[in-house]
Amino acid sequence: MIAALSHDAHTEKQFGARAADYVASAVHAAGEDLAALARFGALPHSAVLDLGCGGGHVTYAVAPHVRAVTALDLSQAMLDAVSAEARRRGLTNVITRQASVEALPFADASFDCVLSRYSAHHWADVTAALREAHRVLAPGGRLGLVDVVHPGPPLLDTHLQAWELLRDPSHVRDYGETEWRAMLAQAGFVPGAARRWRVRMDFPSWVARMGTPGPSIAAIRVLQSGASEPVRSHFAIEEDGSFTLDVMMIEAEPDGVSD
Repeated sequence: MIAALSHDAHTEKQFGARAADYVASAVHAAGEDLAALARFGALPHSAVLDLGCGGGHVTYAVAPHVRAVTALDLSQAMLDAVSAEARRRGLTNVITRQASVEALPFADASFDCVLSRYSAHHWADVTAALREAHRVLAPGGRLGLVDVVHPGPPLLDTHLQAWELLRDPSHVRDYGETEWRAMLAQAGFVPGAARRWRVRMDFPSWVARMGTPGPSIAAIRVLQSGASEPVRSHFAIEEDGSFTLDVMMIEAEPDGVSD
């Protein structure tokens, strides 16, 4: 019997081999959501934590405007790629750390700002991770999160989660705004403003970036081609499978009470 990997080990395996692809990813390297998150985190003289840094694009965007950025990820290969890219860009205030978001290796009140982008849908226990973010934030600190969100109606939600899981087995869930607000509150945060964008996913790049196997690609395309008009319309599914996602940024501040 083949032993199953833990979720963290599975996620690390999925992304470790794709590190260079995520550093080079055009959809991760730009966008209004990245600019907004970087502005939110650009507090002079602050220490920033980039949770689930992936290819490091939040780190690169915010590093020139703060005292220090710690880029944290499960994958050491990803962190090695981030370190190399930071050096190439002349960013001398970037530190990398390998750890799980649910068990941060930092003292209480270590950071002025915690940021995360396109990572939380891989987290096994979002509320636990948010509690850890709350713990490591200094008094007066703040949290900024960007992720794909589900569109709301179950019909659309089911299609989105199915595509995501077929593309990447480490996917857990794209949450909705109501879910995010509830999880933040449970973790001791006061949820604040939210902003939304629509982001086009180029299908060939989307699956190539993750190294999705051929049979899984074919299954996604079957689901897309057989989708009803409301699904095809909302996601703006194109002839080659490219589609448009809903992305949200939500801000939060600690309420001063930890569980």
